[in-house]
Amino acid sequence: MQAGHVILCINVGSSSCKFALYSVAGGVESLIAEGAADRIGSSGGKIRIHDANGRSLAESDRELKRPKVAVDALFDEFERLKLPRLDAVGHRIVHGGPHHVAPEVVTPALIDDLKKLIPFAPLHMPGGIEGIEAIAARHPKLPQVACFDTAFHRGMPERAERFPLPRELWDAGIRRYGFHGISYEYIVQALGADVPARLIIAHLGNGASMAAVLNGRPHDTTMGFTPAGGFMMGTRPGDLDPGVILYLLEEKGYDAARLSELVNQKSGLLGVSGLSSDVKTLLDARATNPDAAMAIEMFCYQIRKAIGALAAALGGLDTLIFTGGIGEHAAAVRGEVCDGLAYLGIAIDRARNDANQDTISSAASKCRVRVIATNENLMVARHTARLVFV
Repeated sequence: MQAGHVILCINVGSSSCKFALYSVAGGVESLIAEGAADRIGSSGGKIRIHDANGRSLAESDRELKRPKVAVDALFDEFERLKLPRLDAVGHRIVHGGPHHVAPEVVTPALIDDLKKLIPFAPLHMPGGIEGIEAIAARHPKLPQVACFDTAFHRGMPERAERFPLPRELWDAGIRRYGFHGISYEYIVQALGADVPARLIIAHLGNGASMAAVLNGRPHDTTMGFTPAGGFMMGTRPGDLDPGVILYLLEEKGYDAARLSELVNQKSGLLGVSGLSSDVKTLLDARATNPDAAMAIEMFCYQIRKAIGALAAALGGLDTLIFTGGIGEHAAAVRGEVCDGLAYLGIAIDRARNDANQDTISSAASKCRVRVIATNENLMVARHTARLVFV
C-alpha cells in the first residue's frame, strides 16, 4: 500500500450525514477529523467538525434541505479548513440485498442495483445513493467504495436466513438480512485470535440488534428483512405479530405511510414511555415516571430474551460483548440485562460494570462479559484502502 492515503468514511442518511477522515500509511489508520451534518430536511441544520483530539474545527448553522446539500456543505468546509486532499471515499450502505455480499468499488452498474434495493430500506437507501452521486458529481475521478451493513450476515445458515414463507418469496429476496454488520465485523476483527467459539455481540444504540457468532462466522441475528425487526429499539418496535399489522390496516384505517411512521418513528422506547427514545433520559426519569420505567424494563427484558435465544442457537455461550452507544455507556442497562442470566454462567462484577471496564464479568463467571467500543468508520476505511490501494 502506498503511504499517506487519505480516506473519507461517510454515512449519508435521510436526516444526518456522519463522517470520519483517516490517513492510512503502512496499514496504520490515523484519524484526522470527524463530524456530521445534522437535521437534514428540517429546520436548524448544523455542521460540526472536530479533530482527532476533539477540538472543534467548525460549527455552523446551515439549511440542509436534502442529503446532497449536506454532502456539498461538508466538502465546502473541508476545503475552507484546508483538510488533506482525498484519495478515496468509503460509504456505509445499509442494504446490499441478496447479491452484494462484500464491499465493492462503486460503478454505474452498482448504483443502478442499489436503486433497485430502495424498497428494501426506503428510509435509508435514498440518502446513501444520493451521497455517492453527490461526491461523484463534485469529484468524478475520486474512487468510491460501498460497504454493506448486511454483508457480514451473508454467511449464516439458510435455516437462519429464511422466513417460514413460500419458496417464491425467498427467491424474490425476502429473507433475514441482519444489520449492524460493519460493527460486528469490527468487533470480530478486534478480537483476532481471541475470538471465542460461541459469541454473542449486542450492538445497542438507537437502532439495536444482536449477532450470534460461531467459530468466528455469522450464525444468526435478531434483525430481519429491515432494521425495524428484532427486539425493541429507540423508536422501532422490533418483531410484531403480523396480525397486528393486518388489524391496523383492516380495522383502524392505517395505510402504508402511517404504518411506516408507526414502526420506524413512533414505537419502541419512545412509544412505550411517551417521553423519549433516549435511554439516559428514561433512566433518569424512571424513579418518578412509571411509563419510563416500563420502557426500560421491557427493553432489558427483550434483550435478555434475545440473548437466551441466540445462546440456544449456539449451543451455549462463551462470551457476551456489549457495544454501541447504549452498550458501551449504559451500565444500568447492562446490569439489568445480565440479571437472570446465571443459567448461562453469567455473573457481573458491579464495580467493573459501573466503571465501564473492558471485562465486567466477575472472576467466578463462567461466561466472560465484555464492553468493547465499536468503530464502523475504521472498518469502512480498511475496506476502502484494501479495494482501492492494494
